Amino acid sequence: MKTVVLGKSGITSPQNAFGALPIQRVSDDYAVMLLRRAFDAGFTFFDTARAYTDSERKVGIAFKGMRDRVTIATKTAAQSGEALKRDLEMSLATLGTDYIDLYQLHNPAFCPKPGDGTGLYEALTEAKEQGKIRHIGITAHRPDVAREAVLSGLYETLQFPFCYLATETDTDIVRLCAEHNVGFIAMKGLSGGLLTNSAAAYAFIAQYDNVLPIWGVQRENELDEFIAYMKRPPQMTAEVKAVIDRDRAELIGNFCRACGYCMPCPVGIEINNCARMSQLIRRSPSAQHLTPESQAKMMKIEECIGCGACKAKCPYGLDTPELLRLNLADYKSILAGKTKV
Repeated sequence: MKTVVLGKSGITSPQNAFGALPIQRVSDDYAVMLLRRAFDAGFTFFDTARAYTDSERKVGIAFKGMRDRVTIATKTAAQSGEALKRDLEMSLATLGTDYIDLYQLHNPAFCPKPGDGTGLYEALTEAKEQGKIRHIGITAHRPDVAREAVLSGLYETLQFPFCYLATETDTDIVRLCAEHNVGFIAMKGLSGGLLTNSAAAYAFIAQYDNVLPIWGVQRENELDEFIAYMKRPPQMTAEVKAVIDRDRAELIGNFCRACGYCMPCPVGIEINNCARMSQLIRRSPSAQHLTPESQAKMMKIEECIGCGACKAKCPYGLDTPELLRLNLADYKSILAGKTKV
């Protein structure tokens, strides 16, 4: 497997990295088992965040006593310099380390810069001077924020959604990162569960030498797939391309990426899940999508007041109210047994 260098940061990793958001949903023992199995198989880059409940703590437990053998990236959603400093101290303590390899601003609505009044970038540079963080990065869902961050020259890495449903706008950002020596970390390589063929997902991303995918792993069988790719990376064969072409024809353009920028809803609709339920339930049939709790969340769509706030905030320009309406209609047909899942 080839190695990726994350731009000017110099951080290197096999082109196969571990996204630690899902481990917040499993026990300590199971999470530690997943993390250590990944490390033993050759994974060296592990991405977590302060916002992922107990994910940082589990990462810290897994790599206690072997800190210098792994690269740990985490994030802060702080909106001020003082809040960032508090988050950083908490992350250091929770991870059980005295430094973080890559510290990222977590999906800010704008590109923080020196002198913008928030104190965020000043706090980052101070922490770097103190040796508490080694490299500065940013994550984004909004293409305009991502582009501005790359062009600013302030950030060593960008984390951005990237998978084989990518638009030309997305691939342009990948190219821009390569041109400006900014490391590109690909989140949502399986589009939040919409894509089910991990080999196709890997083969697509592997075409880009500057892209490091972080795969969200919650189950051992999921990890097994990506471990297998360490020795036998999937190739872009005609069969794999056919899978990609079929999925792109079905999904590209009019699907919710679950980024959450549309939230919160004034009447409490869980938009970032409900607006993609039809695709989720048909592509990955699961009883959990039909539980009384899930049904209650979907029926909440009927309370939509048509304010249009979600549509106005969508960074992908989707007609979110219409997506919600269509997803609810399809969901009801499934519940009524009119359509097989």
